[in-house]
Amino acid sequence: MAISAPLGNLGWKASDFELTDTFGAHKTLETLRGPNGLVLMFICNHCPYVKAVIDRICRDVREIQAMGIGVAAIMSNDTHAYPEDSFANMQKMVRSLDFSFPYLYDPTQNVTRNYGAVCTPDFYGFNRDLELHYRGRLDSNGIAPATPDARRELVEAMRQIATTGHGPVEQVACIGCSIKWNN
Repeated sequence: MAISAPLGNLGWKASDFELTDTFGAHKTLETLRGPNGLVLMFICNHCPYVKAVIDRICRDVREIQAMGIGVAAIMSNDTHAYPEDSFANMQKMVRSLDFSFPYLYDPTQNVTRNYGAVCTPDFYGFNRDLELHYRGRLDSNGIAPATPDARRELVEAMRQIATTGHGPVEQVACIGCSIKWNN
């Protein structure tokens, strides 16, 4: 079932966490941030919405990282109910798509709850002071195949945040599969 992430509530400060990436390294907010900000995205392996845009995510992340913005993805789904999202499958996904960003595992779902993520994908764009200034979608194509005239909304927002410290006034909520909460 598709759900939309809520809009608004911008300006709150990112809270610290420590999660393990697919290579076994421990990552914190401080080790992930770049000099111009941070993008955190909540994704998973099995979601058809993520699968439809993952190539575009990988492309856009490289451009965002070139702006001096750190990027990380977090997976928190219940892996017992959704084995395609297992840590081993997360590792396979990183290798097959050559992620340029860490893919972090949140088995307790505490980070996901703390940030208020509700769906996959769910994008959060923070400025250099780690204040939230973007919570919107990747681009204007949604899950449709990429078109040359599509607005790359996450890239545009992060460029503005890197330059001015503030995101766009108008933002469109992302849509995806609900987070699969542990019982």
